[in-house]
Amino acid sequence: MGPPVREMNDCRKAVKEDCEQLLSRYKKTDSVRFQVFCNIWKESKFEQIFYGTLQHEKRRFSRLLLETAYNYFLPPFSFQIRVGGLYLLYSLFHCQNASPPEQIRVALKDWEDVKKFEKDALNAKHSDVVFIFKQLTFHKAFHFTAMPTLLKFDKKRKFEGSVLSEEFMERASRPQELINIELLEELSNVHDIYEKMKVSVASASEQPPSSVDLIRKDLVPQLRGTVMDFYKWQQRRKEGGGDEDEDSGEGTSSQQDCSRRANLVASIKSKAYGTAAEASKSRRHRQVQVDFTSSVFGPAKPPGRIRIVKPSLKARTNESLDITSDLSEDAPTSTHTSVLTTLDSAPEEKPKQQRRFKL
Repeated sequence: MGPPVREMNDCRKAVKEDCEQLLSRYKKTDSVRFQVFCNIWKESKFEQIFYGTLQHEKRRFSRLLLETAYNYFLPPFSFQIRVGGLYLLYSLFHCQNASPPEQIRVALKDWEDVKKFEKDALNAKHSDVVFIFKQLTFHKAFHFTAMPTLLKFDKKRKFEGSVLSEEFMERASRPQELINIELLEELSNVHDIYEKMKVSVASASEQPPSSVDLIRKDLVPQLRGTVMDFYKWQQRRKEGGGDEDEDSGEGTSSQQDCSRRANLVASIKSKAYGTAAEASKSRRHRQVQVDFTSSVFGPAKPPGRIRIVKPSLKARTNESLDITSDLSEDAPTSTHTSVLTTLDSAPEEKPKQQRRFKL
């Protein structure tokens, strides 16, 4: 990167800061009048920005100024900043010292946004905005190109991406984007046709349908009024009217969140410890038995299915040994050997012989 390019990048940053400072002062006025912008322009002596440029740098510096100001004329900046960008383009175009004057590069992809901006200004009856735009068109200040910046063959130049100022950004609002003037007009026409069809069907039949009474007469005006109310509320909230309400309820909301979280954690723990997971068949001899009657887990719930576990062989053997030991304690201490060797049992009965009948 050669020295001229590095110097141009430094100038680009300085020019961007100057333009943002001028537009920031214009934004504080909450006005879109050209006279207000002219007063700020004169107080800042912004026309002196062209002073001190060399003869061979006048055109390149004028192109840099117009490219920087053109960025504020496009979305996503607010309507007031875009108006300020238009006024800035008009002033820079007529104050530049390049001869012939450098034109404003307008990409074809941006022309639709420019025409929409003109239509919005015309519908809002901002005559000075429409007049300035018509003047730029009359003096052929726009140069329609395929790309917004000038491209050169076999030149690799990397410019730092410009960071958009959040102060100038328009707050995104889906209702304003969806409900526009064209949509309201189309909706009004469709609503009128639908109402006429309902009335014609009702007049043709003997018993008018009850759905005719459900037609809203003021659908379009009410929809437009709702969107406007939302936009006004959004502006008041943006200016700081809704911050106090949020701050006043911050402590209560945080306490409620903490208590809600604590209750949720307690319920999860009670569910986790209150129900024992069924172990696999290979580990059923080590299954943990949970005491549901404990007060820690709350009131016991009637189980849907009771599982009966049979005692193991070892447990039954120990139980039988305990019974025999208890019987041995009750027996006399002196015993005979014959008692141990013989069993007191009844004489064995001989099996009866079945009689055989001769045939």
